[in-house]
This record gives sequence, structure tokens and C-alpha cells, in this order.
Amino acid sequence: MNSSALLSLVLMLVQLWPCSLCTQNRSVQNTDQPFTAFRRVKRGWVWEPLFATEEQTSTVPVYVGQLKSDLDEQDGNLKYILTGEGAGSIFIIDENGKIYVTQKLDREKKSFYTLRAQAVNKTTHIPVEAELKFIIKVRDVNDHEPQFLDGPYTATVPEMSPEGTSVTQVTATDGDDPSYGYSARLLYSLIQGQPYFSVEPKTGVIRMASQMDRETKDQYLVIIQAKDMVGQAGALSATATVTINLSDVNDNPPKFQQRLYYMNVNEESPVGTTVGKVFAEDSDIGENAAMNYFIEGDSSDVFDIITNNETQEGIILLKKRVDYESKRRYSIRAKVVNRYIDDRFLKEEPFEDKTIVKINVEDADEPPVFTLENYVMEIAEGAVSGSLVGVVTARDPDEDDCPVRYSIVHGMPLKRLFSINEHNGTIITTKPLDREIASWHNITVTATEIRNPEKISEANVYIQVLDVNDHAPEFPKYYETFVCENAVSGQLIQSISAVDQDDSPEGHHFYFSLAQEVTNNSRFTVKDNHDNTAGIFTAKSGFRRQEQFSFHLPILIVDNGTPPLTSTNTLTITVCDCDTEVNTFYCQYGAFMYSIGLSTEALIAVFACILILLVFFLAVVAIRQQRKKSPFSEKIEEFRENIVRYDDEGGGEEDTEAFDISALRTRTVMRTHRPRKKVTTEIHSLYRQSLQLGPDSAVFRQFISEKLEEANTDPNAPPYDSPQTYAFEGTGSVAGSLSSLGSNMSDTDQNYEYLTDWGPHFKQLASMYISHRSVGD
Repeated sequence: MNSSALLSLVLMLVQLWPCSLCTQNRSVQNTDQPFTAFRRVKRGWVWEPLFATEEQTSTVPVYVGQLKSDLDEQDGNLKYILTGEGAGSIFIIDENGKIYVTQKLDREKKSFYTLRAQAVNKTTHIPVEAELKFIIKVRDVNDHEPQFLDGPYTATVPEMSPEGTSVTQVTATDGDDPSYGYSARLLYSLIQGQPYFSVEPKTGVIRMASQMDRETKDQYLVIIQAKDMVGQAGALSATATVTINLSDVNDNPPKFQQRLYYMNVNEESPVGTTVGKVFAEDSDIGENAAMNYFIEGDSSDVFDIITNNETQEGIILLKKRVDYESKRRYSIRAKVVNRYIDDRFLKEEPFEDKTIVKINVEDADEPPVFTLENYVMEIAEGAVSGSLVGVVTARDPDEDDCPVRYSIVHGMPLKRLFSINEHNGTIITTKPLDREIASWHNITVTATEIRNPEKISEANVYIQVLDVNDHAPEFPKYYETFVCENAVSGQLIQSISAVDQDDSPEGHHFYFSLAQEVTNNSRFTVKDNHDNTAGIFTAKSGFRRQEQFSFHLPILIVDNGTPPLTSTNTLTITVCDCDTEVNTFYCQYGAFMYSIGLSTEALIAVFACILILLVFFLAVVAIRQQRKKSPFSEKIEEFRENIVRYDDEGGGEEDTEAFDISALRTRTVMRTHRPRKKVTTEIHSLYRQSLQLGPDSAVFRQFISEKLEEANTDPNAPPYDSPQTYAFEGTGSVAGSLSSLGSNMSDTDQNYEYLTDWGPHFKQLASMYISHRSVGD
């Protein structure tokens, strides 16, 4: 707190006892006069308003005020007791009721204190008055300076804004009490920023004081001061900075950098070539500096201008080919206009600018130029070789007018049909042309400068072959015509038409008639319908197949070409055996049979013979296939199965169901389990016999028991992994068992003479066993 600030304490006493004890109202006087007591008619308290200085530097408590009871006769029998907020620490009271403050007070931390006072007898310590509750309110002094909590500030305002335009508002706060005095009443002023800006003293609103141009200066730093106490002496203050940016508006027109531009373009430049660039400056930025370029006048047919949106340059392009020999210099007028215009500034000046661009055409060695880009020529078909087709002409457009050479360069087949004179461009045929093969021929002719062969130009030549009436009319197809034996005179038996490969500009017209040599004795007539069709009619009644099977009718067809051409086409008419209606299929069948000289019965006999031969052939093939099949195919399978079974010691020849051997036949197929024969009882019997013959060892017996149990409990185990293959030989073997596992006699007790009866395959085995027995004996 400010050491010079004053703290005014107002002692406000609030009567807390019942209202029946109150006889009059009490009031607090805010005055600088000495102590004044207000007494009541009845017994009660007396208080007085006092002021004290804040931040007392002395160590002695500062006197605040005094409480006095009406019963206090100043004889020293009463004493006062103070309780409540800050009692004994901040506030103390002596025996005479005087209140002192012992510490510094800060209204911003606590604005009032609630206390209680009581007057008691010193001897008996019995209260003589009811307890009094009162409030000590801390009156504010100016001990806080203003603060700009949101600073520093940034604002933007469009340039050229009118005077008084609001820019932004700044606000400061003061921690003092706004409801008392002027400690929290602020006043704003402008320290820096004149004469461009102003600030409203009470609201802190910053406004434009004059129009400003962004192109001159685009940013301003304004300093605002806030003072409390309404700016009076001793007031506290604070400052804030406001950065004000001017945003751009379109208040500047574009201006060309040059009033005259010079450019060059080569006459060989293709359409779209960039001739040059022009540039107009605009002090504005962003879209306010966007501009469009235009070309005024007749030059817009030859040149065009576009705008580069990134660089805002005007690019002049070649819109049409230029010719040095025709025109060597162009003068164009270019104009630039702002794309977005602000109507507020149109009254000052137009937002556009103009400049002159002079373009010189540069001479170049150009290729020859044909008089036409495309030539169309005509020649009649059938023209003799060497006939004139037409002439192409090209010349060098340069001043030296270099001579040119002509040639045909495209289409190797076409070069055999046409040739060109390399000096004068005359095109002639090399062989006769046929319009019906090709009615148009397209060739490309080139013209090359003799002194500079790199300069070449091309022209298309379209040659039309004109039609000549060189094809006579004819039937469009082969007609199958039939007539019944019982046909009557005047009966229509066929309609015919004609086609002509030639092209008639007026359309084809054909005329039909019988040939002159058969007109008088023909049994048929031809009626022309005058619509390029004709009908064939019978001239007489009754036809007999036995007398004449078919008739060949010559028909004369004439076209309307120049000169007209005539052709004779033969129509074959077949006589059919029919009753009332003509059956075309039956008639065709009969005609075919008659032509080969066979009757129906004969044809049936031929088909029957063919069928018998076919059956005989199939039977022979089937017999041969049967003979090729091996008679031992089934036994081969049996042999293979038996061989696989002999790989193990179990089962014998008749034990074919003990296990499935499909897995042994092919390893890639998982065999399916087949249930074994129930041979457990027999196995155990043989197992006991093997124990009698085997070594007397518990380990050996335990081993065989475990293996036998595994074989019995594992249904998928292969048979050759089971001990039963060694302990069980099986039954049904003719030769008997060769195993000694189930034998309870020694070799000396056996007779091996029967081995000699087994044949030569067992001769060696018999000699070994017989000799062994003899030695033993």
C-alpha cells in the first residue's frame, strides 16, 4: 500500500439486543469534528465516529474510537471486552472502551470486520450490559494503479478509412473500490499516435483522426495511458501499446512501367509462340493488385495477350502466323485494368492504363508454299497410261525465290499409279485406273528447295476416278426357277432383277427382254415391270419331265449408261412333278435325283448298304479293342497285392482281411482303416508258447507285452510294426510254417524229408536241413 494513503475507519455499532431496549435511533456522523457523544434516554451504549491514518509506521497502536456504556460512571468498576474478527490481534480495547488498531489494514483483502463488545464488572466479572455486535468498515483509499490485462493490443483497419472510424477499444481495471470516491474512476489519454488517431477518455475507444494511405505507411504504434482519480493530482496511471495495421484497399490503379515496348517475332514462329511480356505495377497488394491485359484495335486478330496470375505480367502470344514478305511491322495497343475495382475511388481516376507495343517481323528462310493446301483432281477410269491428272504449284516465299523440286512421298502403291514431274508439278497416271476397285486416291506431294533441301512443304492431292459405263448389268444372284408339269399359260414362275457395278448419277434403269433367237419358239415370256424388275411367265400350258427336264432361257438386260451396255443372262427353269401347288423342296430333290439318274427306290437301297457297312466297321473296331486288352489285368492286381502281403510275416495267403494294404500301394493316398480280425485269443495262446521257448527273462517278457498291447490298442498301426507278425504265422498255408517261434520241439525232433517233395526250387533248402539232421544224429 502507498505509505501516504489514509485509512478511514468508521465505527459502526449495530444494536443486537431486543428492540424493547431501544428508545431511539442511533446514527453515525461522518465529520472531522472532535468526539461527540449521543446519549439515549434509557440505558445503553454510546459510540463515536473516528478516523485513523493507514500504514502507521509507529510501533504504538493507533487510536480508532471509543465505546462507552451508560452505566460507566468513570469510577473504574467496569472494564470492556472485545471479541470477533481481528479482536486481540488487529483490534484491541482498553478498560475505558478505547479501540486501537495494531496492524495495517487493506480494503482489497478485507473490507469490513464484525466485532462484539461487552461491559463487565471488574470484581464480579458479570456483564452489566447486553453484548453489542458492531461492524468496523474499512474505507478505501487510492492504493492500486490501473492495469491493462489484455495488452499489448493489435488492431487492423482499412486504409483511407474516414475520420472517426472505430479502430479498437482498450480497457483497464483498478483494484480500488469503485463505489467510493474516485479511486477507481479511470481516464484514458493518447500519449503516442497523434495526429492519426484519437481515444475517447471514458470508454478507451480508439478512432481514426485522419485518412491514412497504406502505401505510405502500413503500421502505427499507439500508446494509451489510463489514470485513476479522474486524472487529478496524485492519481495512479498505467500505459498500453496498440499496434495498428492498415489493410489494403484498391485505391491505386495499375501503371505500365514503360510507355513504349519493342519486340521481335520470327516469321517461322508457330501459333502460340510467346512474343514478349509487358508489366504494369500496382501499389496495392493481394486481389486488389490483380489485373487483366487486353489488346485494342485490329491487331487482336494476329496477336493475343494473357495474364500470368502469379507474376501479374501480360504475355503477348502469336495468334496467327506472320509473313515477313507480307507485313514486316505491327503496332499494337495494350491495356491493363484492375480485376476488382472499388467504386469509392472511381471518381478520382480510371483504374486502367495503356501502352504501345511495336513488334518487328524477322525474315527467315521459309519452305516453299503451295498455292493450295489441298488439291482435288479428276480423271476418267480406264484412261491410258500417261494421261494428265492435274498440276500442283509451289513457290519460295523468300525474296530470292529459290526454285523447287516436286515429288510424291507417301504410299508406295500409289507411286505405281501416279507420277509427278519434279520441275513443273504435273501429275500423270502410270496405268489405267478402275473406279470399281478404288474411286478415290489420296497422295501427298512435297516441294523442296533446290538450294536448301531441308526446306520442305507438303500438300494433299485427292484424285477422284470418274465412272465410265464399262460394266454390263447382270443377275444379282443365281435364280432357282421351277415350273410344274400342269402349269397353265400366263402363270408367273419367277421375278428377276439386275445389278450394275458402274455408278450412274441419275440412277440405274434396266430393261429386260428375251433374246432374239428364242423369241418366236420359247415356251416362256418376259414382262418388264419398268422398276428394274421383270417377271417370267409361261407362254404355253403343260410340261412333261420325260420329254424335257429343264429349259435354259436367255434374257437380255440393257442399262441406261452412255453408251448403254447389254448382257445376256441365262435362267435355268426346272420342270417339277407336282399336282396343284409347287413344293420347292420336293422339286429341288426331284431335280437332283433326276440329274444323277437315280430313282427313289435306288437311293434307299444305297443308304441301306452304307448303313450295313458302317455297323460292320464298328463291330470290327470293337473286337480289335477287346483283343488288345490284357487277359491278365485282374491277375496282375492280385499278384501285386500278394507280393505286398509277403513283405510281412503275418496273415498268410488266406489272411486278406487283417489289415488294409492300400497305403502300401501308393504313398500319396491316405488309406482308410479297415477293422482287423479278432485274433486276440489266438495271439495270446501263441504268445504263451513263445514265452515257454524264449529266454527266461522278465525284461524280455515285459518288452513283448508292451509291444503286443500297442498293436492291440492302435487301429492305424501298419501290420509290420506289430509283434503279432512274428508270433502268429496264420493258417491255411500249404507249405506250412517255417518259423520256429511257435515250435515246442528241437530241430533234431523234426523230419525234413518232405522238403524233397517241394520241387527243384527247394532242393538246396532240403539238402541243408537233411544234412544238418544227419550231423546231429
